[in-house]
Amino acid sequence: MQEEIRDLLKRVTTATVRSFSGEPELMVNYSPAAATVSKTAVRLPLPSRGAISKDDLERLRGTADAASLRLRFHDADLHRAKMPSDQNAREVFELVEQVRVESLGSRRMKGVAQNLRTLLDIRCMENGWGNALNREDIPMAHGLALLVRERLTGRELPAVAKKAADMWRPFLEEHGETILEGLAANADDQKAYGEAVYRFLEELELMEPPSGEQDEEEQSSDAQETEGEDSPSDQDLESVGSGAEMGDDMDMPSSPSDDMGSMDGESEEGEEEEQSSGQGEEAPAGPTSRQNWWDPEQAIEIDYKAYTTEYDEEVEADDLADEEELERLRRQLDMQLANLQGVVARIANRLQRRLMAQQQRSWDFDLEEGLLDSSRLARIVANPTHSLSYKWEKETEFRDTVVSLLIDNSGSMRGRPITVAAISADILARTLERCGVKVEVLGFTTKAWKGGRSREKWMSEGKLPNPGRLNDLRHVVYKPADVPWRRAKNNMGLMLKEGLLKENIDGESLLWAYKRLMVRPEDRKILMVISDGAPVDDSTLSSNPGSYLEAHLREVIEWMETKTPVQLTAIGIGHDVTRYYRNAVTLSNPEDLGGTILQNLADLFDAKLDSLHLRG
Repeated sequence: MQEEIRDLLKRVTTATVRSFSGEPELMVNYSPAAATVSKTAVRLPLPSRGAISKDDLERLRGTADAASLRLRFHDADLHRAKMPSDQNAREVFELVEQVRVESLGSRRMKGVAQNLRTLLDIRCMENGWGNALNREDIPMAHGLALLVRERLTGRELPAVAKKAADMWRPFLEEHGETILEGLAANADDQKAYGEAVYRFLEELELMEPPSGEQDEEEQSSDAQETEGEDSPSDQDLESVGSGAEMGDDMDMPSSPSDDMGSMDGESEEGEEEEQSSGQGEEAPAGPTSRQNWWDPEQAIEIDYKAYTTEYDEEVEADDLADEEELERLRRQLDMQLANLQGVVARIANRLQRRLMAQQQRSWDFDLEEGLLDSSRLARIVANPTHSLSYKWEKETEFRDTVVSLLIDNSGSMRGRPITVAAISADILARTLERCGVKVEVLGFTTKAWKGGRSREKWMSEGKLPNPGRLNDLRHVVYKPADVPWRRAKNNMGLMLKEGLLKENIDGESLLWAYKRLMVRPEDRKILMVISDGAPVDDSTLSSNPGSYLEAHLREVIEWMETKTPVQLTAIGIGHDVTRYYRNAVTLSNPEDLGGTILQNLADLFDAKLDSLHLRG
């Protein structure tokens, strides 16, 4: 009975989304993971098992309407062309655009207006804004977006949302109350609305006004480049209540205006092409400079250092245990794998089918050499003088992709989290390998608890103040990208080795994984981080400011997300990592890790296919 209700709900929602969006061929999928939307596919939140609660139903309805309206009323190319380059301005720009498309739907359909209002109320309560005591508890971009929503819809906000908006109302009345009239008047015209938003942002002093036509052109060009770098290929819709700080993150804060963000899978593709085509020329001095991509130490401005790096190590997994121990740990991993094989394997098979289908349907025909084209044999029989016809399968861009999985090997991951991470990495490597996509699996920890030889050296040299990082890094290579899974499968079990998991220094580990990716020949590079919280090293934190490691991690992530061609995504286990990463999801249950990893990758590759179709 429950399955019949679930199937009926899916059919009705799918039909509604296709109708509202004006996309009759739109693919609509359902998952308990974060919801996403792209030009050709939408993934909506729905529990995979058990009864569907009232909250589940309201969340589904609101998210489906928000996605439909984004697809119906939003011009992605025009949006990117007007995107500001300043981060604070970009947040507001993204959010008030979603407010615009939702207000258009709300004016036309009362049911849609109620669904979006209910979803907004859910998000605000999940975000804890009802307990906010001052303006600093509400992100500025979201406070302003709520005030814009109030003006565009002409309706009073839900109680918690109104409380959040009221905290920012004096600021808006002081700086830009009159400019809201321009937003409301131009809601039906995205171009005019975008220009009004620009004036709104200038009035709020969130960005500098352009000094002339040339400045405007450069600003538009910069916005396009920055959008191509920052935007994930598929944008998250579901996890908008988890307190992330950035409006266009994969885990965005509270309102449905956050739900959509930037949704265009082709933007990153176009940016990579521009960057690739300019490699033979002198690199520009801007943020997309090839030099800045490769030299993070120069690009990252924060004052961070290691007291010494002479005791750090990058080690192959099979150097940390003998062959017999690796085989024993592998058998232990296989026993655990049996319990999760069903759920994760099904998703892995779906991912494989998607990629294989995308790779095997593209051929060049009527060639002078290659594989004999059997479909042309009839004309050879009819006319023996006709030359033979050959075909050859085209190389797809998916085969020019490398995925790096960076796993937190800290002590807090001990137990079920690290076991599920190892299982997921193992299945991921096998799945993508079958599809011709290179995968490397890395881990990061330290060689000792509470400092190692680095700390000993510091103490023997007089305990200089603010010494920097005071522990010996251990970066583990479980599977290099060029090594097939069958040769590296025993290494995956090493994650279960007693004594391996110690402390975690995330910022330097991300840079290590990034540098490994940047020397790879593949054009498309994806870095997925699996962690369970903030960087922690007692030795370092006891001798430096308390935010020393965290501040460096934030700086590294910001640089990598905005100024490099690497696609960065993160999965937090049991702890919220969305406060660090824009494109992130937090899991409360480690058992969901495998499915989330593979679903995120499936969405990334689907978005890649969308961009290829658009370009073709």
